[in-house]
Amino acid sequence: MNPSTAAPGSASASASASAPFLIRPARPGDADVLSHLDHATWSTLHAVTPRPQPPFDPFFDADHRTEDYLVADLGDGRPVGYIRIGMATRLACNTHVRQIQGLVVAESVRGRGVARALLRAACDEARRRGAVRMTLRVLGHNTPARRLYEAEGFAVEGVLPGEFHLDGRYVDDVFMGRSLLG
Repeated sequence: MNPSTAAPGSASASASASAPFLIRPARPGDADVLSHLDHATWSTLHAVTPRPQPPFDPFFDADHRTEDYLVADLGDGRPVGYIRIGMATRLACNTHVRQIQGLVVAESVRGRGVARALLRAACDEARRRGAVRMTLRVLGHNTPARRLYEAEGFAVEGVLPGEFHLDGRYVDDVFMGRSLLG
């Protein structure tokens, strides 16, 4: 997706008419805001790593390239959410698959359709890049995310029971996927 084809978030049925948002490619200058969003929204509802502590690693690096991110902003250029699209593996025989490797939305704009718009834009961008399939992993206890993914056509394709131990309990790792054809 290039900036001239950025999808307006107001196209999402649940987006607020009074506060439309745009989905656009990330820019290098977004790094500090995206890093702050990451740290502000950290939770064991979706994170399996410990809460990050300063000094923080750079947001963009060789494994987290700017072009792998789409961001949502309220029209002022300042991101309020992002989604990361990565390769599922580094194998040549798997290049037709992309994977959601992060989806973050600021608390202040939740419930406005930002996550849904980011997810749809990520699927469109993956198709544009030649993908025919999209996958993701989500923690079993993250009911809001699982409902969103299911509503957008993702189905559970596998479960690793008790894969993670978070907050004193075992949590499933749920693998979901969907076709990008049709």
